[in-house]
Amino acid sequence: MSHDLSQDAHPAAAASGLHEKGLSKGTVGVLGLIVIGISCIAPAYTLTAGLGATVAEVGTSLPAILIAGFIPMLLVALGYRELNNSMPDSGTSFTWATRAFGPMIGWMGGWGLIAATVIVLSNLAAVAVDFFYILLAQVTGQPAIAELTENLWINIPTTLVFIAAAAYISYRGMNATKIFQYVLVGFQVGVLLLFSIMAFTSSTPYDPTPITWEMFNPAGVETFTSFAAGISLSIFVFWGWDVTLTMNEETTDPNKVPGRGSTWTVLIIIALYLAVATAVLYFAGVGTTGLGAGNPENQESIFAVLAGPVMGPLAMLMSLAIMSSSAASLQSTMVSPARTLLAMGYYKALPSRFAKISPRFMSPSVATVVSAGAAAGFYVVTRLLSENALWDTITALGLMICFYYGLTALACVWYFRGELFNSARNFFFRFLAPLLGGVILLVMFFVTAVDSLDPGYGSGSEIGGIGMVFILGVGVLLLGVAVMIYMRITQPAFFKGETIKTYKVLK
Repeated sequence: MSHDLSQDAHPAAAASGLHEKGLSKGTVGVLGLIVIGISCIAPAYTLTAGLGATVAEVGTSLPAILIAGFIPMLLVALGYRELNNSMPDSGTSFTWATRAFGPMIGWMGGWGLIAATVIVLSNLAAVAVDFFYILLAQVTGQPAIAELTENLWINIPTTLVFIAAAAYISYRGMNATKIFQYVLVGFQVGVLLLFSIMAFTSSTPYDPTPITWEMFNPAGVETFTSFAAGISLSIFVFWGWDVTLTMNEETTDPNKVPGRGSTWTVLIIIALYLAVATAVLYFAGVGTTGLGAGNPENQESIFAVLAGPVMGPLAMLMSLAIMSSSAASLQSTMVSPARTLLAMGYYKALPSRFAKISPRFMSPSVATVVSAGAAAGFYVVTRLLSENALWDTITALGLMICFYYGLTALACVWYFRGELFNSARNFFFRFLAPLLGGVILLVMFFVTAVDSLDPGYGSGSEIGGIGMVFILGVGVLLLGVAVMIYMRITQPAFFKGETIKTYKVLK
């Protein structure tokens, strides 16, 4: 089932030149959005993978760096909220950047979002599978089972099963998604809070480190290089909250609920992150040996190292939480590219078949299957070629995240340019906040691009002396340019401004 552009436009959508696409209406409220937003960020997964690496860069300034990374995310979220209130549309970055800057820049904004989310789906599935076998080993008391994940002919089929299961739940629509997410998100947040409490109340901390106010001061980071590296890592751990806005057409109030959901999501996440980060610092310290959070051997999974000493026999809960975090995020992250592909198909920026809606579940059918297929294909190819290629591509995610977040934030400023100074509210929410957030992220985009030219940025892999992270990150964006040119030749309507009005309708 697909829709013609002349159909199904409610008054607000018609005023903005946008249209409803046949998704189920009124199925998600603020609480549901917050749960799905937290799930997409995957706090248990991102913290176990990111805390150790961040400590290695900034030491006891870990809370300060999390706050510094949170600020541009909040500023951008405020800009996203303003755009959503004016133009609720499942295409989010794609649609809004098109309305503000024109079809070509808008198309690339959509590509950045899709590429980033499809790539991270592969990584989430891989992590879920790793902890699935670790958990089986813990439950059965057979350590050899944990090593099964290193066997490609076991790892790859299991990963594909996880991706297929996530796609199936997403395909069944938002009601199935909500029920699945409430359970898994509630469990992982509860385990993280339990870990924090037990770390702070432990009678035998490994390297007790007093928590001071200086730890929360971003100016206390010793060098700009460390600060920039820390910011890059912290941006990754916050990424994913914008999934709350791709569901705007399915919420109980598209003009208000998505903005509230995204804002509350980032506020809850920063509070949770600070609680866990300070608990890790207090219990383990920043030493580079033993259980120290700065030990390079602990950086791949900080909770795998600390869960036992902190939680004792309850450590199994942490393995289950990380697996459920990855699995839940795998499913919720699939929501975002599917709805962006739906919008791009609907507005004829991609083939129209992407706009098909399941008549039974009122969810994107073709777009969901394609998102899952792309993630599965990407994982198989990179895993067979080299594990380094997979992890370098994950590192290159920072480029795409900063690109499309920054672009969308500046789209807010440009779209509302005629009314930025009409009120104090407009000045802050439509001008100052998104401008600062967008500039910070685009600066980080260029800094990361330059830094990643060095093969030492990432796994050390290179081609012709150029780092693999740069080649993969910039290569994915250039692939988007090639696909865009092909679409412009074969389906020119969108690029002529015939399917989305590329100017603001003045009131």
